[in-house]
Amino acid sequence: MGKKVRIQLASEDRDRLEALVGNGNTAQKHVRRARIVLLAGDGIGTDEIHRRLRVSKPTIRRWRTRYVEAGVDGLCRDKTRPPGKAPLGVEVINRVLEKTLTEVPSDATHWSLRTMAKAVGIAPSSVQAIWKAHGLKPHLVATFKLSNDPRFAEKVEDVVGLYLNPPERAIVLSVDEKSQIQALDRTQPGLPMKRGRAGTMTHDYKRHGTTTLFAALDVLDGRVIGQCMRKHRHQEYIRFLNRINREVAPDLDVHLIADNYATHKHPKVKAWLTRHPRFHMHFTPTSASWLNLVERFFAEITRKRIRRDVFHSVVELQMAINDYLEQHNADPKPFVWAASASSIIEKVNRGKQALESQH
Repeated sequence: MGKKVRIQLASEDRDRLEALVGNGNTAQKHVRRARIVLLAGDGIGTDEIHRRLRVSKPTIRRWRTRYVEAGVDGLCRDKTRPPGKAPLGVEVINRVLEKTLTEVPSDATHWSLRTMAKAVGIAPSSVQAIWKAHGLKPHLVATFKLSNDPRFAEKVEDVVGLYLNPPERAIVLSVDEKSQIQALDRTQPGLPMKRGRAGTMTHDYKRHGTTTLFAALDVLDGRVIGQCMRKHRHQEYIRFLNRINREVAPDLDVHLIADNYATHKHPKVKAWLTRHPRFHMHFTPTSASWLNLVERFFAEITRKRIRRDVFHSVVELQMAINDYLEQHNADPKPFVWAASASSIIEKVNRGKQALESQH
């Protein structure tokens, strides 16, 4: 049995303890400690405090002793304890960081927690803590492609200028084709989602043909002129241009933003554009399809309507695409371009400098 601790509460301590109990913002562990001491100060024994507060007797004895030793302030802080293991030294941390950033294992392309832990002689959890603290993720890799177009800056300024400051009495359309969209049918029916289990679909599939979606995104209001065709040659592109010409008010100029796909620059396409002088072409730099806003729309329709659906024929696929276009245009929302041309050019220049410094 431990030595019995008697408590005599000073009036100012009682006031502080009662304030802690009455304050709704006080942490519950501090409220519990204050109540233990208040009851002990009223002469109530350990058994009765245990019955009233439903806390263990060792806990009651601990906080009575703490109050005697450190007062009310002692109830509001926890004693610091030495760590069970010594913290990692700076040298070990720096060694992990250096190996992560400058080396790779002999039998792999990147480090894992266990291979790094074995190489340095520490626990995998320690490697994980170091990587997390320094924002390192060796298991991930991001793809990129810097444009080598000699007119990169000029084209970026032209396209971004249309996004941020479109001309008056004109419509700006971001145009492209989403080619080879497959009508995929699964080999077995999937299971529906339920509590604790995701929906399922077979990893293999049956192909029922492909279609190509030609799309022109109105940069201003988000509406899309879309048409599915079997192929994506210059003949189909001219048919799509004719549709745009029919649907856009005749008193508006039409500015088309497109990539450098050969179809868009075919001699017959150029001849069509000559016969329709209200159409003005603006080409994105090579290897810079991300500059074309319609790619953002293609990502949306793929994620929301195509990727996880089942199609038994190309006709079903085209019906699904047309239905999505109809619903999208019923309540369109534009994609807002925010980056300035100068910030894009500066970022690409930094990337080129970084690449050159590696070679």
